[in-house]
Amino acid sequence: MYEHQTAIRVRYAETDPMNVVYYGNYAQYFEVGRVESFRQLGFSYKVIEEMGIMLPVVELNIKYLRPARYDDLITVKTQIKTLPNDHKIVFDQEIYNEEGKLLTIGMVKLYFMDNQLGKRANMPALMHEKLSTYFS
Repeated sequence: MYEHQTAIRVRYAETDPMNVVYYGNYAQYFEVGRVESFRQLGFSYKVIEEMGIMLPVVELNIKYLRPARYDDLITVKTQIKTLPNDHKIVFDQEIYNEEGKLLTIGMVKLYFMDNQLGKRANMPALMHEKLSTYFS
């Protein structure tokens, strides 16, 4: 299993009048977690796109347990529990506050898509090779 953690400080613009994070912003926090997890593996979305691959989100599930608030330092935990062997990759994600309390649980599924053909593609071989070291 692959796991990565990213810290994010909640900005004022991400909150509602009660200083609670607006529910739609959690999808962006999950995206930051995914982008940084790829970066830790040695890939950026830019590099992946230069390889001719796009990664559209095809499914997003979020369960809200507790609110995050303005100026909180939250941690986005991103996990890949199953090594992708086809066109899809699933990220299980959780958000914690500074006290370690679980705030939000999410699952995001993306497809590897050939940018020129507009069709599903397998995970690039180099990415699969790097990610496979976390699975035994």
